[in-house]
Amino acid sequence: MNKLLLLIYLILGYGVCTPANAEIYKSVDANGHITYSNSPSKGATRLNLDNDIPGKPENSGSRANRSKTPTPPNFPKVDSQTQSQRDNVRKQILRDELESEKKALDDAKKTYAEEKSVHEAYNSKSNRNATKPDDKIQGLQADVTAHEKNVQLLQKELDSLK
Repeated sequence: MNKLLLLIYLILGYGVCTPANAEIYKSVDANGHITYSNSPSKGATRLNLDNDIPGKPENSGSRANRSKTPTPPNFPKVDSQTQSQRDNVRKQILRDELESEKKALDDAKKTYAEEKSVHEAYNSKSNRNATKPDDKIQGLQADVTAHEKNVQLLQKELDSLK
C-alpha cells in the first residue's frame, strides 16, 4: 500500500509543479529607500529579471524556447535495453499494486455490504426510522470510494504505458 501512496503522490506532484513568473517593480522614495513590489506604482521601474540570471541564455524567456534546450553532454544516458527492463519492472509493480488494490476494493465492498445490512436490520428491529447512516457506515463507504479511485488511477497509469 505504501508503494501505491508513493505512486499517487508522484503522479499528483507532477501536475502541481509549475514555474513561478511575476513582474517585479523597483521604486526609490525621496529619502532614498528602495522598495520592491509585484504591482506597479507611480515612479516604479519594471525590472527585467530574465536577463539578470547568471548562465541563462538571452533568448530563453518563453516556455517553448526552454523546452528546446538540448540535453547536457554529461547527462547520464541509458541504453534502450536497460530502459526497457526498467519500464517492464515499473509495469509489473503497477500490475501488482492494481491486483492488490482490486482485492482491497472487493474486501471493502464486502465489509460495507455486511455492515449496512446489520445496520438496516438493527434499525428495522428497533422500529427506528434512521435515515442518516452512522459514522461507521460512512467510513466504510469512503473506504470503498478510495479503493475505486486508486484502481482507476492505477489502470489509467498502466494504460498510458502501453
